[in-house]
Amino acid sequence: MTETPITVRRPQRADARRNFDALLTAARAAFAANGADTSLEEIAKTAGVGVGTLYRNFPTRQDLIEAVYVEEVTQLSAAAEAVADQAPWPALRAWLERFVDYVATKRAIVDLLNRDSEMFSACRAVMYAAGEPLFARAQQSGEVRPDAVFDDVLRLVSGLSSAAFVDDGQRRRVLDIALDGLRPRP
Repeated sequence: MTETPITVRRPQRADARRNFDALLTAARAAFAANGADTSLEEIAKTAGVGVGTLYRNFPTRQDLIEAVYVEEVTQLSAAAEAVADQAPWPALRAWLERFVDYVATKRAIVDLLNRDSEMFSACRAVMYAAGEPLFARAQQSGEVRPDAVFDDVLRLVSGLSSAAFVDDGQRRRVLDIALDGLRPRP
């Protein structure tokens, strides 16, 4: 897995680490569902901890947002590693499906991220380092059209992810149609 130069600093004690992870999980879900203005008190409640625990781990809303973002990119990188042994097309497809989840979280908090920051640049580099080898392998195997470019594919999937869908089934069908467009023409 590609290491992020900027990492989420987890507490050492097991109970504190569980609380920290519960806060990240609750914040990710809350931000994806309700946007970055979600009440921090509600996030703490959902995580099963007091608001003091939240502020001890994340003194500001910005600290929490950045930690959620770094954690999302770290998980996206781990997803690439987890599928690396699969055949080229299924590996790329599985990673792009995980990328859709990343986009949902990013969209909710992107306006509060400093896109010029070292953290944001480092996360982007980690994300590309995770996904590009999967893309290149699928392309080299002839399963992705030769004129496709990795950045174009990420933008395609990001754009699709921002659309409103009737349900998850429709979202999956639209993603299937788009990804079929990556396949080489006979």
